[in-house]
Amino acid sequence: MSKALVIIKSMGIGDLCILISNIHAISKKIAKPVTVLAQKNTRANAILKYDPHIKEVIELDEKEIKSFFGIIKKIKSKKFDQSYIFSDSMRFYLISKLSGIKENFHYKFFSKRGKNFFKTAKEFTEKILKTEIDSQSKIFFNKSDMEQAKIKFNISDKTKNIICGISASGPTKRWDVSNYIKLFESINLKFKCKFFLAGGVNDENLIREIMNSSVGKNCVSFSKMTILETIPIISACQYYIGNDTGWGHISSGLNLKSLFLFMDSPPAAYGLYSNNISIVVPDNETIESCSHNTRGKNRISFDSVVDKTLKLIAN
Repeated sequence: MSKALVIIKSMGIGDLCILISNIHAISKKIAKPVTVLAQKNTRANAILKYDPHIKEVIELDEKEIKSFFGIIKKIKSKKFDQSYIFSDSMRFYLISKLSGIKENFHYKFFSKRGKNFFKTAKEFTEKILKTEIDSQSKIFFNKSDMEQAKIKFNISDKTKNIICGISASGPTKRWDVSNYIKLFESINLKFKCKFFLAGGVNDENLIREIMNSSVGKNCVSFSKMTILETIPIISACQYYIGNDTGWGHISSGLNLKSLFLFMDSPPAAYGLYSNNISIVVPDNETIESCSHNTRGKNRISFDSVVDKTLKLIAN
């Protein structure tokens, strides 16, 4: 049986979540859990903690990712015989070769620019494994932790428990927080809701605005929690509503029905991989046309978001 290393160059949480289905396919093909090498920013240790297809996660911080020979030192002693490199980087190919790995699969060098993220990964994996794979990613979690979260945060089927992705990697990818307050107020009139505000310490100004609104008493903030601490809570909820963020991709991977607002990133690359994701794009855009540099946050129709939200949480 092969001893495989999966190398993920991308630094985003969403990127990791999208690639999970590919990692699972590799593990199933070689009938053995794999080791994942990823940047610390992906939070791979937390997201993959309970995954039976993962033997180990090697996380690299900002300094370590820049150290060519440092990475070789980390992986050479583990004596891998296969690497699957989800990148067109010649650097990671050379790192694998110099680490003594004999069989190295990688994207065609310098080929990824402008390509569809999830389709490129899916086609790469299918070509190597010679089998069709399901792009729907699944994040595993501890069910006992989920039950404890239900008790601690009073999460039950009597309430619409919603993960709210109010943050984003940049201001052009973030729908204005005032719109989210209006949205939450609107749906809270129709359903008994609890809102879990998915953001970090850098998002506390946004979170404070919502906590000071009329729905604040129904809100719980994630800003002081780690990703690992939030996963049991997310897994206990039913819905995600928010921007195209890592929180959304975690929610989708935990099988929440999710509504993603794409305004400055491509839904064709980051929204179509999962059946759990419904999509909103700016007025005068399509799933195909919306992309990086669309700058469409002010063209997201409030009425469209409300309509799709009500359809999402109706059942």
